[in-house]
Amino acid sequence: MEGLVDAFQRYFEVVLARTEEQVREAQRLRYQVYCLETGFEDPAAHPDGLERDVYDARAVHSLLVHRPTGCVAGSVRLILPDPEDLAAPFPLEEHCGVLWKAAPRGVRGRLGEISRFCISRAFKRRLTEPGTVWGAPPDRWGRPPSDERRVIPHIVIGLIAGGIRLSGRSGVRHWYAVMEPSLYRLLRRFAIDFEQIGPPVEYHGNRIPCYARVDAVMESMRRRRPALWDLATENGRWWPPREPPEQGVAGKPLTVDH
Repeated sequence: MEGLVDAFQRYFEVVLARTEEQVREAQRLRYQVYCLETGFEDPAAHPDGLERDVYDARAVHSLLVHRPTGCVAGSVRLILPDPEDLAAPFPLEEHCGVLWKAAPRGVRGRLGEISRFCISRAFKRRLTEPGTVWGAPPDRWGRPPSDERRVIPHIVIGLIAGGIRLSGRSGVRHWYAVMEPSLYRLLRRFAIDFEQIGPPVEYHGNRIPCYARVDAVMESMRRRRPALWDLATENGRWWPPREPPEQGVAGKPLTVDH
């Protein structure tokens, strides 16, 4: 049987957003998920169909693209420290009332928050419901091939892979995240262990404020779930990064074309 990495790459591509249009693609999917599918955000506040906020000015983005259709299946962003003011809060600190003990200057310059982690419900339905048009050309209507169905549960790893690649390129070595308990449990099954750093809060539903050291997460995956580590890093291409891990301040590395 084809390996998980090859099967995943046959159907999905992790794309780091380098252009304004790619960033808009992420914001368009966020509008679909957060405004239309879940109702977490007010569609009237985003009349152009792009969900965005003040943190996008200091964030980098990754897309998960479904190769057979070109559809954007998911997206994730990484909010970076404000280079002009390292004390500027992250969303976790604003919404959860948490200012964690590991956020002194030495760590804070390498701290990023994984945010807007989303997969379209409509896309998942197209891939998993029998007898439906799931976005492929007419000669491929119906259920997707069995090897594609096999990688569907690992779409979340594709988004994590985007976060890992953004972190490596941006110099982020510590993660904040605010996540649903179900995602927290799922990531632990994948050997991606976040530490809960505060009580659950009501923010778009019940959410857990979390922290992780990226190096520790990657070592845990490599040791306990090597196939997923291969998938997330593209067989080691994206991790470990080449630069020293704890120098300077994380920042945007990607050229944005206008």
